[in-house]
Amino acid sequence: MTRRDPAPSRLAYRLQRLWLTPLFRGFLRHGVPALAIMLFFGIWLGNVQRRDALVAQFEALKSQVEHRPEFMVTMMSVDGASPALGDAIRKMVDISFPISSFDLKLKAIRARIEGLDAVAAADIRVAPGGVLQVEIRARKPVMVWRGPAGLEMVDDTGHRVATLATRDARADLPLIVGQGANKAVPEARAILAAAGPLAPRIRGLVRVGARRWDVVLDRDQKIMLPATDPVAALERVIALDQAQGLFSHDITVVDMRLPDRPTLRLSDQAFAARQKALGLKP
Repeated sequence: MTRRDPAPSRLAYRLQRLWLTPLFRGFLRHGVPALAIMLFFGIWLGNVQRRDALVAQFEALKSQVEHRPEFMVTMMSVDGASPALGDAIRKMVDISFPISSFDLKLKAIRARIEGLDAVAAADIRVAPGGVLQVEIRARKPVMVWRGPAGLEMVDDTGHRVATLATRDARADLPLIVGQGANKAVPEARAILAAAGPLAPRIRGLVRVGARRWDVVLDRDQKIMLPATDPVAALERVIALDQAQGLFSHDITVVDMRLPDRPTLRLSDQAFAARQKALGLKP
């Protein structure tokens, strides 16, 4: 009888060698089941009705979670703002409470609030207890600017804060006038800070040519400051006034546009009297 050869066939040998390959063995243990599962769900989700039902169940579950009491916001609190500004913020945000915190677009709300002229920055968060907490850093008006749009309050950077109906509404704030005056608020504040004894007499600052200032005093007197280093020029005028009583005379304009050569302009009556005293005019 012919004895059977115990050696494996060529195919069996190759299959045994393939099974000893780690990559092939891992594919059979993990890849094939994963592919089978994916194939099953692909066929199952291929039906439109089953897919729509699954989406509806997911949305219902999501809505149940989002509208749980611990995620609901019932009120809004505005801190750091005046009552008028707080009311303006509430009207602009216009949220119908209660509302789920998942439905609040905090970044969009903050952007809308910071778009208000009177708001420098805003911080928004959902506080414990279902409160939408709005922290406001309001702009502080430091001057009244009379510009093309009328009277407006501006902060220390020249940004518009609010509109004024009349100047008397904020008589405590200094007045600046002229196109572009709001862009030079820091320089105007430096001039007013250096005014010293002239401060009570200052009625306002006028921006001329978007490059320099005129200081308007009472009694129809004016100081024309240079475009460069106006504070030093004003300090020199103050020194002249304290030493020689400059503004006690009948002078209408002190021209300091050429700091090395101050120029004085007399009133019409004073000029006529001077001409007459010099015998130049009868």
